Amino acid sequence: MRYRYFKFIKNENLFIVLLAVCVGLLSGVGAVGVRFLIRLFQRLFFGGNGINLLEPMRHLPWWYILIAPAIGGVIIGPIIFYFAREAKGHGVPEVMLATLLQGGKIRPRVAFIKALVSALCIGSGGSVGREGPLVQIGASVGSSLGQVFKLTEKQVSTLVACGAGSGIAAAFNAPIAGALFAVEIILGDFGVSAFSPIVLSSVMATLVSHYFEGDFAAFIVPPYKLVSAFELIPYTVLGVLAGFAALAFIWVLYFSENMFEKWSFPEWLKPAVGGIAIGAMALWVPNLFGVGYETINMALHGNLALWFLLLLIPVKILATSITLGSGGSGGVFAPSLFLGASTGGVIGILFHSLFPHLTATPGAYALVGMGAVVAGATQAPITAILIIFELTNNYHIIIPLMFSCIISTLITTNIKKESIYTQKLKFKGISLKEGREESILKAIPVSHVMSTTVTYFTYTVNLATICDVALKSPQHIFPVVDEEMNYRGYFSMEELKSVLLDRGDLANLVIAEDIIEGTQAVPLEANVHDAMDLLGHNGVEELPVVDGKKLVGIVAAKQILEIYQMELHKRELAMAVVSKKKFNDLTEGVYVGGGYRLDELPVLNKLVGKTLKETNFRRDYGLEIVMIRSAKTKKEILPRPEYKFQKGDMIIVVGTLENILRYQEQEELTAGGPYQVTAA
Repeated sequence: MRYRYFKFIKNENLFIVLLAVCVGLLSGVGAVGVRFLIRLFQRLFFGGNGINLLEPMRHLPWWYILIAPAIGGVIIGPIIFYFAREAKGHGVPEVMLATLLQGGKIRPRVAFIKALVSALCIGSGGSVGREGPLVQIGASVGSSLGQVFKLTEKQVSTLVACGAGSGIAAAFNAPIAGALFAVEIILGDFGVSAFSPIVLSSVMATLVSHYFEGDFAAFIVPPYKLVSAFELIPYTVLGVLAGFAALAFIWVLYFSENMFEKWSFPEWLKPAVGGIAIGAMALWVPNLFGVGYETINMALHGNLALWFLLLLIPVKILATSITLGSGGSGGVFAPSLFLGASTGGVIGILFHSLFPHLTATPGAYALVGMGAVVAGATQAPITAILIIFELTNNYHIIIPLMFSCIISTLITTNIKKESIYTQKLKFKGISLKEGREESILKAIPVSHVMSTTVTYFTYTVNLATICDVALKSPQHIFPVVDEEMNYRGYFSMEELKSVLLDRGDLANLVIAEDIIEGTQAVPLEANVHDAMDLLGHNGVEELPVVDGKKLVGIVAAKQILEIYQMELHKRELAMAVVSKKKFNDLTEGVYVGGGYRLDELPVLNKLVGKTLKETNFRRDYGLEIVMIRSAKTKKEILPRPEYKFQKGDMIIVVGTLENILRYQEQEELTAGGPYQVTAA
């Protein structure tokens, strides 16, 4: 770390804490600014005070309600497409991706663009929340400060988490929930070193929000108490239904994203098309416009009919999915709260009408339902529980709240491994729950790292011959095979040394089969993560690799670590370059130093239908694939061994100009391919 301006600060942890305070202050100001912009755009589009939407909408002509979201889409589409594509969608997955694979690096412009387009989307009627944008804005602020002071990747990621937590804290006046959100969702790590600055940052953001806007309450929560132990039954039902509502939300959201991405229509115009669809729905159900806090408050006070609450659940899921899928910008947190309030309201009305003396009013169930759907969708029950608790400041709600949230989380995690945030990363080939190391190691087949030059012995070779050969070999373990190269086991150099003293007496009596100490081997179809597990379990540095029963090579831990470092560097390089350049610009190539360049190339016809593992791409072409653009999904994904190439796929590769030119000289490409590499 270089303290260019803060040389007087000797303690590194103190420096991070001071930066975290700055992140909290700036994120708080950003949150206030976004709320101001949302009110401003709502007044411009719909009139009124910029806070309540339902009342002014009653006085607007139907055609204006229909086109208002489309007008917003026409404005935000080009801004996102040309200036910051990371601002598209709900933002949190992009923050998680930055902490996972980019060392916490987020472009500074993202904060400004995200604030503008999210406020425009919400202000013009987009059915999204403001919390996701606040998370991404705060994360961008934290990342920018970290980059300015040239911090390490871990420290930058900590500041990104500080900004993310500050966004949630400022959105709900909930500093504890904000801090836990950053730790539980963004970092996934409860380390004390990271938790302290995150807490301070969240507190500062909340104080800034209080200063400018007062100690406001996002929701007006009615008095609550647990009426009887019988209520655990309806709260159990609520937890189950909230879990399924969360699953439906995740499925429809990403189905919508996939449908819009596959649609061959100008990317920058898709938000306008989505806006027309939202406007048409709002003609019948105006409550789906905006963040929906008015409707949530009505549900909390039991002011909505049963049939209307039942209608709101699918309509809100569809409206939010269309808004985000078409390219709008906003969060999924508020829609999750909306769905929870509606689901809880339904359960509350039903059970309170049947058991009025044993159950609380429907508003209490709406409140608990808010936490339950958030817990199920995000798979972060602690954050969900604390947000609702901080909104109520009522300890009596904890029991039913914890009960329903945990049940909802159990439902979603048992049916679907990915949350509403990590699902987007999964589509890119990134498994956040596995962590960076496992994600990379599982993507590399053993065949890419094994050595085919192996010193081995047939099982009948005597000790004298073994000693003469093995002592000259750099290997640590030696496979034993039969005459047909069928693997029978291995012995180590340590085992061989134990019989060296008796070499003269045993030279012609002991054979290779007599000193076999293990039979474990790595299957050729395994990945290097599996190989590392086997190496660790057997306590050895090397293991034979077998194809069925045949010995085909040997894999060493040293080779795996080297390939891991290389793959890690490639992915960071690809992410850095692709994030700074439009994807299509890479057809011109980018030199990255050391005689290598990054290029976008079409997949050869002869590779179509084959998996990456089957092609032996690295061996045959001398190129490293760092990213694939799927022709089917139109998404950029990290290469996985099981990925099957499709016609029209594009690949980003790293390699020498010579190897790239050799790839392009293949018959299928030169027959008419438009992508040509130049040495200029």
